[in-house]
This record gives sequence, C-alpha cells and structure tokens, in this order.
Amino acid sequence: MRVVRHGVSSLIVMLWLVLIGTSAAQAQDIESALSGFTADSFADTDSAVGAVARSGSPLAIPVIEALQEGRLLFSTQQKRVYVRDRTGAVLDAATGKPAAAVPTDLSPVRLNNRVRRAIDAALGGLTLLSPDPGRRLDAARAVFKSKDPNAIEALVAAIKKETNPNIRQALIEAHAAVVLFKPDASEAEKIEAVAVMRQRGDQDALGLLSSLPEGTPDGVKRTAQDAIAAIQTNLAMWSGVQNVWYGLSLGSVLLLAAIGLAITFGVMGVINMAHGEMVMLGAYTTFVVQELIRAHNPALFDYSLPIAIPLAFIVAGAVGILIERGVIRFLYGRPLETLLATWGISLILQQTVRTVFGPTNKDVGNPSWMSGAFEVGYITITYNRLWIIVFTMTIFLLLLAMLRFTHLGLEMRAVTQNRAMAASMGIRTSRVDALTFGLGSGIAGLAGVALSQIDNVSPNLGQGYIIDSFMVVVFGGVGNLWGTLVGAFTLGIANKFLEPYAGAVLAKIAILVLIILFIQKRPRGLFALKGRAIEA
Repeated sequence: MRVVRHGVSSLIVMLWLVLIGTSAAQAQDIESALSGFTADSFADTDSAVGAVARSGSPLAIPVIEALQEGRLLFSTQQKRVYVRDRTGAVLDAATGKPAAAVPTDLSPVRLNNRVRRAIDAALGGLTLLSPDPGRRLDAARAVFKSKDPNAIEALVAAIKKETNPNIRQALIEAHAAVVLFKPDASEAEKIEAVAVMRQRGDQDALGLLSSLPEGTPDGVKRTAQDAIAAIQTNLAMWSGVQNVWYGLSLGSVLLLAAIGLAITFGVMGVINMAHGEMVMLGAYTTFVVQELIRAHNPALFDYSLPIAIPLAFIVAGAVGILIERGVIRFLYGRPLETLLATWGISLILQQTVRTVFGPTNKDVGNPSWMSGAFEVGYITITYNRLWIIVFTMTIFLLLLAMLRFTHLGLEMRAVTQNRAMAASMGIRTSRVDALTFGLGSGIAGLAGVALSQIDNVSPNLGQGYIIDSFMVVVFGGVGNLWGTLVGAFTLGIANKFLEPYAGAVLAKIAILVLIILFIQKRPRGLFALKGRAIEA
C-alpha cells in the first residue's frame, strides 16, 4: 500500500515539475518574442507577431489583440512591453500582471498594412481551437484570406477535432488556400486544394485560383483553369437567378403601385396623374404611425406596419373619393381635362405635404421581422423585399376575390364591360365610380406602406412610380388584373437584365421603346378586356 502511495506521489511531483517547466519555457519564449516590439521597426514588429503566436503562451492572444487595437506599448529605456487594458490599467505583457511601476516613456507599437495582415493571420491561427464556434469560424475565414503557411499545423489539428460541419468546411477551405500558396506543398496536395476551391465556387475562390503564384506546377495550373471555367459558368447562372430575384422584387413594387391604377383606369377610363400622391399619402401615414408609437409606446414598434396598413388604406381611399366626387365626376368623357385636373391635384397634395411635414426625407424604420437577409446558394435575399412580394400577392388575391365574389365586384365588372347597359339594369354607376376610385386610391396607399420600407419617404415619392405604373397597365391590358400582374413582373425582370449592359436610364428608355412597338401590334395590351362596349 505504501509502495502505491509512494508511486502516486512521485507521479504527481513529476507532473508538477513538467507543468512548471512548460510554463517557464512559455514565459521565456514570449519574453524573447516581445523584445521585437521594442525595436520600433515594422519588420521587427512583423517578426515579433509571429514569434508571440508560436510561443504557445496563453498571453499570446491578449497581446496580439492589444497590438491590433493600439493598446500595446513599449518602453525604450527599459526595453519592456506593456498592455493597456480596456479599463485603462497598465499590465506587464510578459506576465499579464499589473505593472509594478509604469514607465514614463511609453509609446504605442506602430502598425502598417504588412503588420496588420500578420496580426490577422496570427489571430486566425490562435483561435482555430477556440471553444467559441463563432471565433473558430472567424479564425478559419481569417486564415483563408491571409493564406499564412504558419497556420497549417493548427488547421490540420482543428479539422480533426471539429464537429460542426459548417466550421469544418471553412477550415478545409482555409487549409486548401494555404496549400495552394505554400511553396513546398506537393503537386497532388495542390490539385486536391484546387478541387476544394472548385467546390466552394464563389468569387473568393475564383480570385484565389486566378492569382496562383509563379512556380506553380503546370498540372496544377491546368486543373485550376478548368476549375475557373466551371466556377465562372456557375456564377453566371447564379447571376441570372439574382437578376430574376431583383426583377421579381422590382415587379412586386410596380404591381403594388399599378394595381390601383389598373382598376381606376379600367373601370372609369380616367388618366389619374394624382395616383402617385396616393402612394405618398400611404407612406406618410406609416411615418405618422411610427412617430406616435415611438413617442408613446416604443414596445409596439414591431406592430407599426400592421397598424399602418388599414389606416393608409382609409386615408388614401377617403382622399380618392373626395377627388372623384369633387372634381373628376364633372370631367367624364374629357380625358385631356381630366389629366390636367389630376396633375394639378397632385401638385396641391405635394405642396400640402411639404407644408405639414417639410421637404426633407422622413425616417421610416424596418420592424425587426423585416430586417436582415439570408442566402440561397450565391444570392442574397433581404427580408423586407421578401415580405413586400408576399404582401403584394396577398393584396392581389384579395382584390381578385373581391371582384369575383362580392356585390361591389359584380357591379364594377358590369360597369367595366358595358356602362350604359349596367345603368339601364339599375346599377348606380356614379356610386360605383366613387367606390372604384376610392378602392384604387386605397390600394395605392397600401403601396406607400410597402415602399416606405425600401425607398425615401418624401413629397416626391409617388412621382418615381407613376410613369412605370402607366406602362405596366397599358402593357398588361387596361383594366385586366392578370395582365397587370404579368406586365409588372415582365417589365421588372426585363429591366434588371438590361441594367448591367445599358445602365438604369437607358434600360428604362429601351423598355419604353419596346412597349411602344408592342402596343403597335397589340393596342389593347397582353390581356384585353372583352365586353360589348369595348368591342363596339
């Protein structure tokens, strides 16, 4: 029994001596590594960063982070290095303990771009085995960018231990990046690294394969060229998908702005130049709702849009009914005078808003559930655009249901197809006109709620969409909602595909020319309404 106890005691003593020896060696290593910071030379500082990282000391990360943040100081007289922590206390960099006496000649260690790259690489290698998954992922990305050959051993060890598949893949990609630029790596290792980059397939991988160092074996270069061609083809496909997404996003905005105009123009034949101002009123209603919530109950901010949606519909719809009852009903059958009158009303509404709210843009915030983005493949989808598409399609389907299954919808369809016959059947066409104009204006107000999340809220908000809205309505077929849907998304996608080649302005001009040519062949648009009055 005594022999066993004696053996255990001896083992403990030996382990203790090993630990003491290891700690002493680490302390000695970091002490000598820190001396490079006192030379006040960028080259010596660069070398010192690598030496501190290789020391294995637990103080390595705090020292290098202090250097990165400008908190690493040195004394020329004492030839010692100090760290000023975030509370302002001065610590001895070699021990991590408060300095017994703070020298009076402390100066920060200077940085340049070369030293900053060395810092990023060192921190990446040191944090590859961190218990924090976020730090490990950041470290892998830092090593991928730096391609520091000193991190190769740490990468191999980290890959073996990593259980998180996303982080493990990032580590494998970082290892491949280092191998491709490591002079003594074998050709087989480099070809395997090229395969990893090909699988990654993004712009970073493309840039890395396109800038291989001189002296790379010919077999590796040929494999890299094949990978570059494959990545470029893949990225071109994803670029097309991204343009389709941007086109759908733009199309949803155009649809929301044009759908009310399609109803007004289709049923009443009124060219309403004040339609954009209905959009503006919806956006300002959203602004007022958010300001009231900020002032009285900030906890309700995430519910500001659901609150603003019915209010914007009511405000814009009520203004639309007032315009129809006060002005437009006296001008039916005189399209030019209607156009001029509604243009004058639009100027009055813009000036009224400038007087009340001022001419500057207003801050309308995104609720938390509309903030941020996520990635699908190589495209980025923002939540606000996604929610706007969902909102637009919901409004579209509700409007279709209203026209199909309600009494007002039946009357609107009757007036659209044959106003005189509808009137002879007892339908009060003047009432239908007022409600139709109010409905179209209210939907424009809903468009303003959506646009407030992606555009500047100002008195000129609606002017940027009125011409595009008319183009959508004419192209799709006057008064036809399905035509408006197809027209909006077609023009949105076409515009986004033309922009990279022609620019934003020329793309719009090209779209306008194409629509003019199309209307020459199909004057009633894609989906023309049918009815006795129309066909007559």
